[in-house]
Amino acid sequence: MTTITGGGALIFPFNATEAFKIAVSLEENGYGFYTKAAEKFKGPIAQTFLGLAKEEEIHKSLFSKILASLPKQNSSVFDPDNETDQYLKMMADLHVFKRGEVDLDKLLSTIETVKDALKMAMNFEKDSVVFFVQLKSASQTEDDKRAVDSLVLEEAGHLRKLAAIYNSQ
Repeated sequence: MTTITGGGALIFPFNATEAFKIAVSLEENGYGFYTKAAEKFKGPIAQTFLGLAKEEEIHKSLFSKILASLPKQNSSVFDPDNETDQYLKMMADLHVFKRGEVDLDKLLSTIETVKDALKMAMNFEKDSVVFFVQLKSASQTEDDKRAVDSLVLEEAGHLRKLAAIYNSQ
């Protein structure tokens, strides 16, 4: 089994099932961010943010379907108290579209312009791509790597879309 390590110490083993659980949480968090951004900014950009929120819903649905097709117990970690899901949710909240620790209203109150909101969204999406690339490299099997790679491609597409919107502002 491949593991992600930090300073030589075992942090946690990952596989596609666990990565897709994170992906579902990330998409939920992204939906919240874009919905709140649409409330903050009026006019055509609000519709853009609502469109991005819809894409997050579509990604969540896609990732949920992929997750449902993966083995339920794809990890060799003994987890009788289901702490893995709690850990994965925490990782999603800490890495991309922070919802748990940081209130979205407070986060968006620090943003003054649409370009600032788009730039923040691009940073979040970029972090998501990097996060999944790291998970891919730590996946156990080639099938897991291919499954996680589909996450990378989806999120990279979202980043490209945001960049195009940002550049058109």
